[in-house]
Amino acid sequence: MKSLIIALGTLIVLGGCANQTPVATSCNIDVSNKLVSAIHEVEERLASGCAYHFDAYFQQLMKVAEENAAPENKQLFSEHLVRVSDAGLINKRQAKALYNRYFNVKFVSFTGDYNTCSQACPVHSEVVSNMRHELKDKERGLMHASLDQGSYYRADHLLKEAQLVLEATCRACANGDQN
Repeated sequence: MKSLIIALGTLIVLGGCANQTPVATSCNIDVSNKLVSAIHEVEERLASGCAYHFDAYFQQLMKVAEENAAPENKQLFSEHLVRVSDAGLINKRQAKALYNRYFNVKFVSFTGDYNTCSQACPVHSEVVSNMRHELKDKERGLMHASLDQGSYYRADHLLKEAQLVLEATCRACANGDQN
C-alpha cells in the first residue's frame, strides 16, 4: 500500500512537470562576440526561464555592442527591447526607459509632471547626480556602441542646460518662500 502511494505521488509530480515551460539548466552564458547572435542567444535564455538575469544579459549585450560599434546597433537594441517587452519579460515602459537611457538624448532620470519647487528642488543634488550617471550610460550607448557622437554631445549639452535651469528655478523657489 505504501509503495502504491509513493508510485502515485511520483506519477502526479512527473505529470505536472510535463506541462511546464522548459527551464535552462544554467542561465550563465558567454554570449557571442557578434551582436545579432548575442541578442538571439540572450532571447533564447530569457525565454527558457532565465528572465531574472535580464539586467546582466543587457550589460553583456552592451559590452558586445561596444566591441562591435556600429550605427545599426541602436536599431538592434530597439528591436530586442520590443521583443522582450512583447514576450512579457519587461513592460513597455521599462523597455522605453532602458532604450532612452542608453540611446536617446532625452533623460529618463528627470522626467514627469510634477512641481519642480516642491519635488525636485529638495533633492536637487540627487537629481543632477542621477542625470550624470545617465550621461555615462548614454556615452556607452551613443558614443561607444553606436558611434553617434552628435547625439551624445546633444545629451551632454541638455544636461548642462537642465542643471542651469534647475539651479535657477530652485533659487527662485527659495526666494519666493522667503517673501
